[in-house]
Amino acid sequence: MEISAAGRLEVRITAADVGKRVSVRSLIEHGPPGEKFTDTVGVLTSWDKGVLLITRKSGESVRIAESALVAGKIVPAAPARRRGPAASYEELARVAARAWRPVESERLGDWELRAASGFTRRANSVLPLGDPGVPLDEALDAVRRWYGERGLPAYVQTATGAESTQELLCAELEERGWVREVTAELWVGALAPVADRGDPAVVELSREAGEGWLARYQRKGVSEVALRVLGSGPSVWFATVPGAAEGAPPAAIGRCVVDGRWAGFAAVEVDPELRRQGLGTAVMAALARQALDEGASAAWLQVEADNAEARALYAGMGFAAHHAYHHYRAPDADGTGR
Repeated sequence: MEISAAGRLEVRITAADVGKRVSVRSLIEHGPPGEKFTDTVGVLTSWDKGVLLITRKSGESVRIAESALVAGKIVPAAPARRRGPAASYEELARVAARAWRPVESERLGDWELRAASGFTRRANSVLPLGDPGVPLDEALDAVRRWYGERGLPAYVQTATGAESTQELLCAELEERGWVREVTAELWVGALAPVADRGDPAVVELSREAGEGWLARYQRKGVSEVALRVLGSGPSVWFATVPGAAEGAPPAAIGRCVVDGRWAGFAAVEVDPELRRQGLGTAVMAALARQALDEGASAAWLQVEADNAEARALYAGMGFAAHHAYHHYRAPDADGTGR
């Protein structure tokens, strides 16, 4: 908190600081006994009619009455130190997008509109990396028309929690009634330690998602479009640990896309009856060794916020969160997002 020469807390932010990362202390109106203040750190996304809106790293929006402010200051745009390989949000967003390509896309300025017959939100949402080239309301109208013509709901994928992420866009979407349906995180880590774990000898690698691999994949009834998305990317590998019985679904599977220095892991799934036996680790180790052979040195993956088991596995491998990402759905004609 900012403290004056006289030792008093001061508010050193104004409405002109919208878009900057701030730390504020405010009064708690109905807090627990003995607690009078609360601290909030995030991007100041609006200051209007006596109310501040601060978007935290997680994407959560916090409203604070201007009259409740006790202290406030601008803080660095991102933490000075971060675990894992150094990378900008834009670099990772583009790498992740190349690893999961839609079957159809169109540019709207610096925005990419993506569609794949509804197979996953990632392949059926707007990736807004920059300016759409028109006012926001006009851009969102164009987005809704484009997806409506394809019989799909309109989604915009945004990110929070790192330098140059889109807290302001999140706030503007929420102001217009767009509903955040899913929040997950993109984690990064060094690749070599992943390759050193597990027993990759039990893992089979292939360039295609065969019938066995698909039998374990959590999304059933995979269409031709889905197969195109699964097979998209600069250098795609599928890992399989065969089942114990002939003809049985695999014990574990995984997917990896190698793209320059990056290896992106996805679809790491293990037979529920065989979990905690190191099979997921073995799958990732085999894929990591292949990626190292192709010149990669860093790794990324995406994990949902409520998947405690996966988060513990990846943290144990040295991965750490880089940023959160969200999918906002356009409101229906009645103003809801449903």
